[in-house]
Amino acid sequence: MIPSIFAAPRRFPAPREMPQPTYSCRINAEPIARYRPGGYHPICLGDTFKDGRYKILHKLGYGGFATVWAARDRSRQEYVALKVSAAEIHERSYELEVLSALAALNSKEPGARHIVQLVDHFLIQGPNGTHDCVVLEFLGPSVMDNNFLRLNNGRLPGQLAKSCIQQAFLALAHLHKHNIAHGDLHTHNLAFVVPSLHTLTEDEFIEKLGLPQIGFVARRDGRPLEPNLPPYLVQTTSYPAEVSLTRHQQIKLVDFGESFFTANAPSKVSTPLCLRPPEAFFGDRLDHRVDLWSAGCMVRSFELVVGKPPMNAFLTSRRSIVRQMLKTASDDLPQRWHWKWEFMDETWKGQRTENTFMEHLDDLYYDGKRNTDLMPVDVDKLGALVHRLLRFEPATRASALEILQDDWFVETRREPATKAPVQGFLQPEWFVETRT
Repeated sequence: MIPSIFAAPRRFPAPREMPQPTYSCRINAEPIARYRPGGYHPICLGDTFKDGRYKILHKLGYGGFATVWAARDRSRQEYVALKVSAAEIHERSYELEVLSALAALNSKEPGARHIVQLVDHFLIQGPNGTHDCVVLEFLGPSVMDNNFLRLNNGRLPGQLAKSCIQQAFLALAHLHKHNIAHGDLHTHNLAFVVPSLHTLTEDEFIEKLGLPQIGFVARRDGRPLEPNLPPYLVQTTSYPAEVSLTRHQQIKLVDFGESFFTANAPSKVSTPLCLRPPEAFFGDRLDHRVDLWSAGCMVRSFELVVGKPPMNAFLTSRRSIVRQMLKTASDDLPQRWHWKWEFMDETWKGQRTENTFMEHLDDLYYDGKRNTDLMPVDVDKLGALVHRLLRFEPATRASALEILQDDWFVETRREPATKAPVQGFLQPEWFVETRT
């Protein structure tokens, strides 16, 4: 039967309007919705913790499960970073246990100097639940801080980038020796060590970080705020750290919120999708070697060297990421994963994918637009390191210690240091050797 053109028009349901958020705030900060039972603890500038010992001065950052604040330790008369975790991860995170175990080692190993130091820890009870509070040494911005990279065309000097890679592997070697995995390795979790700020007054310290920018939180219906929300949010500071642009600039590995002991490995990791190891996609057991894959991705296009993110940050589906893995990994997809991959990608029939990694690395680094102070031989050696790390089979990946023994890093210790100041950045009066 042919429908009549005079038939009553078909009625479609009206499009559903997107629900408007209950709250508003005019600055770019953490999601207000995270201030709920099980979520963030509401914090204001000037708040104190642990019987007045720690005074909040500024906000350093936030993540899915914590906010991080610059604070004054009135007992030790120094500045610290105070990380206050969401209540929902209380008793589920190994962060405090891992940091405490590392601190108890009191290790003099080279890698210990490249891991953030635990100062104190305590619990607080608030309107959203019980929160773990971890007090850490105060460090500078991450090596991928936008203000920092903007002064160098989005790319670090080659020798500093090379040194950052080496220091990251020193930290990993130390963790893995003690059967600990970081679990969330990427460039934003590598932070510069800055000259001591502890001699500054509170006003000078705040001026150094930049005066806090706040935005008041309001309900759209005009009703009063619930007690589990802060009256205002604080914008994260982003300040020009005083760092050296030579290979002697020290960095440390930070944010152990996803770390774990290999004997108690989780069933999944929360590493950004483009850095996540293949065993996490295919449901294999996880261990410390998840860090080695992430390190390979980090070095692969290494944002510090090339100035671009690893893999493709816009590839958000698992299938897209695995397809790119097949073009990058230096070994074949293990047989035990074939059936899972065939289920994920019906077009795959077991064919090998051409590995174009080195061509892409050359093209990315020598883009004709930015500084290229690494020699072609350096880029080749960098690529060789990545080939040893980006392997589907976890047991065949080079260990962090094996990477450190590569000739490329041995040569670094014989090279003379040269200063390379960048406008807007002061040179510190001290330098710390990566290795002695």
